[in-house]
Amino acid sequence: MNGIIVTGTDTGIGKTVLAAGLAGALARRHGVARYWKPVQAGLEDMTDSQSIAALAPGVTIHPEAYRLITPASPHLAARIDGVVIDPVQLALPSGEGPLVVEGAGGALVPLIAPPEGAPLLYADMFARWGLPVVVAARTMLGTINHTLLTVEALRARGVKIAGIAYVGDENAETERVISAISGVPRLGRIPLLDDLNADTLAAAMAGFDWDALA
Repeated sequence: MNGIIVTGTDTGIGKTVLAAGLAGALARRHGVARYWKPVQAGLEDMTDSQSIAALAPGVTIHPEAYRLITPASPHLAARIDGVVIDPVQLALPSGEGPLVVEGAGGALVPLIAPPEGAPLLYADMFARWGLPVVVAARTMLGTINHTLLTVEALRARGVKIAGIAYVGDENAETERVISAISGVPRLGRIPLLDDLNADTLAAAMAGFDWDALA
């Protein structure tokens, strides 16, 4: 495995927790793994890279290509901060071991938008990077629609989807019907952990379908 991309059906749904779980599990399986957040928008709270360091100790963390102060969509944060996002700077970092790349928000979040330039969405970068994508989805009401829309948007760009991972309480029918309609495998589910740490997250990842990610 060269690497995987973690995207989501929305913002604040647990992408970073999933990315940490995947990176930690890959490090245990391969002896080494890496993580990269291309654009971090918002620096006041703990950044996603810092969360990964806490939840997946031992994983190599590549520095962000852009660290933006404003907590907003990357295109807007860059505009407010007076930064120009250059796609050339978003080339995948090299290194030893599989790479976990975490996007921002959902798959169609813009990195560049008019008037700064022609639209460049995260899904466009996924297609350029050529790595399979894991979609993080809630188990709450509305997930069927959001997840199927995300799958369609990725497929429209020729992006390979490795599977869907759920975050939240079990909703067996929702999880079943999404795979039945989309044809995308269910990789597993991370429950809401009262005590979230590296050990409890590793235990939650044990039941994932790792053959689908091979």
